[in-house]
Amino acid sequence: MKFDDNRVDTSGLEDRRGGGLPGGAAGLGGLGGLGIIGVLLWLLLGGSGDPSAMFTDSGTGTTSSSSGGQAGTGNLAVECATAEALNTRDDCFVLKAFNETNEVWTDYFGAQGQTYSQPKLVYYDRATTTGGCGNASANAGPFYCPADQRVYIDLNFLTQLQDQYGFNGQYATAYIVAHEVAHHIQTASGIESQVRQLQQRNPSQANKYSVALELQADCLAGVWGRKANDAGNVVITQAEYAQALNAAAAVGDDAIMSGAGLRVNPEQFTHGSAAQRQQWFTTGFQSGDQGACNTFG
Repeated sequence: MKFDDNRVDTSGLEDRRGGGLPGGAAGLGGLGGLGIIGVLLWLLLGGSGDPSAMFTDSGTGTTSSSSGGQAGTGNLAVECATAEALNTRDDCFVLKAFNETNEVWTDYFGAQGQTYSQPKLVYYDRATTTGGCGNASANAGPFYCPADQRVYIDLNFLTQLQDQYGFNGQYATAYIVAHEVAHHIQTASGIESQVRQLQQRNPSQANKYSVALELQADCLAGVWGRKANDAGNVVITQAEYAQALNAAAAVGDDAIMSGAGLRVNPEQFTHGSAAQRQQWFTTGFQSGDQGACNTFG
């Protein structure tokens, strides 16, 4: 992906790498077996709310090195301010994509006479705490916590997603970032809290509402891509657009279940099928209109 400039804003970043919780994170550690599938179903590309609610065991997180590892001097504003760094370092690229999502949405809401309160981005490895969503281990994957309005990303796990789950290409990574920021938009606009209330009142429909929430985030991620491309913030090629579609399909509930050797059961979907995720991302990208993202029917 090509950006309109190489400037990187670190004001919204909390870099906690190297400061993992001793002994791993309660609730999300020691998953093993099908645990990682549960994490993917709940957290990957947008599981919001309390991620530790699904798990009661604890264990020790692990850390591996990757291109998204520790920065050389810790001054990402300087280190990342080159095209080479943005193209080769995950920490630089994710931060720049996060900057661009905030820039586009700030302009969009400003044009509507509204103020957009930007979320924060948290880098961590091994484990970290959240301000209201429990603790997260390195297995958690990217997620958004509505309680503290932060997007949490373990960059080492992001590398694993790229290697094992079809997240190839920079726009696939940008799609992840845009999806998580979309959950912030849902929180700020009151959609997220309304959905949680509906789930509490209608427990039998909880998964249905969860799917609609996640598909709307996919659609909003597409809207951001279109607006960013049209405004010149980024240049998205057809090949890069295909990268995002491939990523959306890779994390469809049916794809994850099938890949884990499980029976595909739509009643257990929480994020939507591969086809649904592709469809709603496409709807958002082609329309560039937030109003087109009514996944609740």
